[in-house]
Order: sequence, then structure tokens, then C-alpha cells
Amino acid sequence: MSSHLVSIVDDEPAVRKLLEYQFKFAWGHQVRLYEDGESFLAGLDDQPDLVILDVMMPGMDGVQTLREIKRRDPDLPVIVLSAQASVETAIQLLKLGALDYLSKPVDVTKLEAATKSAFQIRDLSREVRNLRERMMSNVQFDNIISSHGEMQEVFRLVQKVKDSDIVVLVMGESGTGKELIARAVHYNGKRKDGPFIVVNCASIPPDLMESELFGHDKGAFTGAHQRRIGKFESANGGTIFLDEIGELDLALQAKLLRVIQTKTFERVGGNESLTVDVRIISATNRDLKKDVQETRFREDLYYRLATFPIVLPPLRSRRSDILLLAEHFLKKFSEQEGKHVKRFSRSVLQTMFAYPWPGNVRELENAIQRAVVIADGDTLTEKEMPVALQSYASNGANGSENVMNPPSSEPGAVMPMERLKENAIRNAIRLCNGNSVLAARKLGIGRATLYRLMKKYEVR
Repeated sequence: MSSHLVSIVDDEPAVRKLLEYQFKFAWGHQVRLYEDGESFLAGLDDQPDLVILDVMMPGMDGVQTLREIKRRDPDLPVIVLSAQASVETAIQLLKLGALDYLSKPVDVTKLEAATKSAFQIRDLSREVRNLRERMMSNVQFDNIISSHGEMQEVFRLVQKVKDSDIVVLVMGESGTGKELIARAVHYNGKRKDGPFIVVNCASIPPDLMESELFGHDKGAFTGAHQRRIGKFESANGGTIFLDEIGELDLALQAKLLRVIQTKTFERVGGNESLTVDVRIISATNRDLKKDVQETRFREDLYYRLATFPIVLPPLRSRRSDILLLAEHFLKKFSEQEGKHVKRFSRSVLQTMFAYPWPGNVRELENAIQRAVVIADGDTLTEKEMPVALQSYASNGANGSENVMNPPSSEPGAVMPMERLKENAIRNAIRLCNGNSVLAARKLGIGRATLYRLMKKYEVR
């Protein structure tokens, strides 16, 4: 075994000396000795890799000390020793988070095996934490967070196109972050000092849209008492983002095509031809190719808009991002609301992982914001989550083994529970690169349960 720091907490000098000899001289580890729980907790900043903790001690006993250890550092492995072994005490300590429970006098062979397991868990926890920190520093792009391969490809495309003036079309379901991608292109590119103008084509009545886009001259129509500058003029030197472009009226589609081709337009009711230097980014949640086939969208405009397409995957197809995003939103809204909500309950994590998120990232963000606002403690439970998630959980989102069960990729589709369990096991093993210890922890099940399910489903 490589060298680790071991803290031994026992009120009996003879036991401390014996354990010190075993860990330091027989197994080659660094050792810190403490005669009670209070003195150990005062020196917990030494960050040991393992704690050997006696149960029966004067003052703060082993149970109280274990509770405090787990409050401060939930991942710190603790092996508990007791001369008065009982099944009830062992169960209590294991529920509180003890890694193992050994009776005195200590069987050195059992202690060595438990110690090796503890160090593996501690090293793995540190590896996961370091990986998460590196991932968080690498995957964030202009407030967009993802570790998924498809989103990494999106980030690569943004990097490629940001300094170009090529027309970009961002496609994806509602709530996937199309405007964030458009902003990333603009604010990371050469036009970042120019304006970024947003037009939601679905929210403006068709009879007002032409004036909204191109402006109008005084007297152009009833109520036009003065000249108005349109969005294209306002975006000169920068970027105009045409959201929900599929909702644009056919007549205006022809005028937009002309602007793309010539960079010129006239205000409504005016004769002056105006030239603008504008980068055009559009977005849609519609199937524009189908709209072209059904003559609801101009084919020539579609091909001009889709010169450089960027497709955003739905959240349900990149499940590795769900918990990453959830942690990000939890921290964001806890700070914003001045609260100290630090974590999710295990059942909430399982439900969030399994839920299909039809509203995508926007729905996830709104759900966590709501939960933080109404939360009273430091842990979000199902009672704080929206009704949709509560209903999903109560209808059997979590299987009897507490396995995170990813549903099929189609929203609202129903998959047999056994298939859900099998998919969850296979996905966890794949995401953890075959590491069954880490996979079991991510799934919230014991290693024995995981091995049994792996054998059942022939997962290797």
C-alpha cells in the first residue's frame, strides 16, 4: 500500500500504540494519534485519508464524533472499533456513514482488508473531485455548461464560426439554449463590441413585423406619427438574432432574403435604400425542411439561413449533463436567494436523472429556482420539486433497487422497468469507464447489488 495519512482516535494508550505500530511500521503510513473525539475534530484540517475511531470514549463518544466527521467531510472513510460489539450498534454506525465496523481485539487481517478498501474509496473520491473541477473549468462556454460529446461539438462549431460573417441557423427544441449559443457566437467573436439585437418572430403580430424589422417613415400608415428605426438598423455593426424564424410570414421571408443577399432594405413607406453591416443568426424549433416541402417556408431562404447549421441536442439525450447543470443552478440560485441550500436528496437526484425534461434546460433551471425559493433546509427534497417531477417519481421513476432509470429518448414513451434498470446499469458502467465502485455510488446502490444486476443483465 502507498503511504496515506491515518488518524487513530482511541482513549486507550495501549490500543493507540498497537495501531500506530501496525499502520506506521508494518504498512508504511503516516499516523496521527488522538485520545478523544474533541481533539481529533480540532485537528481535522490535517485532512486524513482514513480515521480509525473507537466507539466507547469519555466526553464525545464515537457515534457523536462520526456524525460530526460526516457533517464536515462526507467522503472521509471511517473504520469503527468497539470492544462491546453488537448488531444494533454496528447497524447504527453503518447508517451514519462508517465504512466498516470491527470488534476488539482487532483482527489484523480484517483491518488490513478494510484499510485497503478505505484508501481506494478515498483516492477515487479525490479523483472524481479533481475530474469535476477540471471539467467545470473546461466545459463552460459563455455560461453554457456541458460535458457531453454532442455539446462539445457545438462549442467547437461556435469557435470556428465566431469570427466569420457567415449566416448561422441554430436548431433545437424549446429550452435547449439556442439564444445562449447565438450570444456565444456574437460575444466571443469580432463583433462583440457591436450591438446584439434579439427579435422573437413568434411574439410580434404579422402586420407589425415589417415595421419591427425594417422601421418605417413618418406617415407610412395610420398612427405612424414619426420615423421609427427598425431592428436591422439598430443592429448595424453587430448581430441580429431572429428567434423562431419559422414563424415569419411568407411575404416577409422574401424581404429577409433580399437583406441577406444585398445587405440593403427600405423602411416601410420610404424610398431610401439603406445599407447595413449586420451578421444574421436565426433559430428555430421547427422542422424547416418539412415546412419547405409543405410550402410554409421559402426554399431559397432556408438554404441561405442554413449555410452554417448548429444543432442542439435535447437534454434527455445528454443525461450526463443533468446533474452537472443541476449543481450549477443550485449554487447559482442559492447565492441569488441568499440561502444555504447545498445538496439534493438521493431520491431527487434519481428522479432528475430519470425524468425526460420535455422543457429541456429551461425546465430544469426553472424547477431548481422554484425549489430553492421554497426550501427551508440545506437539502432539496421531492416536496420542493415541481408537481411534474413529484408525479413522475410517484409513478415509479425509481426502481426497487434505487437505480437511476433513464427513459427512452422519446418524450412520454414508456419502457419496461427491467429494461430501464438494464440501461441504467450499462450507462453507469460506460460513463465510469468500467469502474464498478464509482458506478455503484453514482447509481446510489450497494456494490453487491450492482454486481448482482451486472450478472443478471450480462454487463461486463
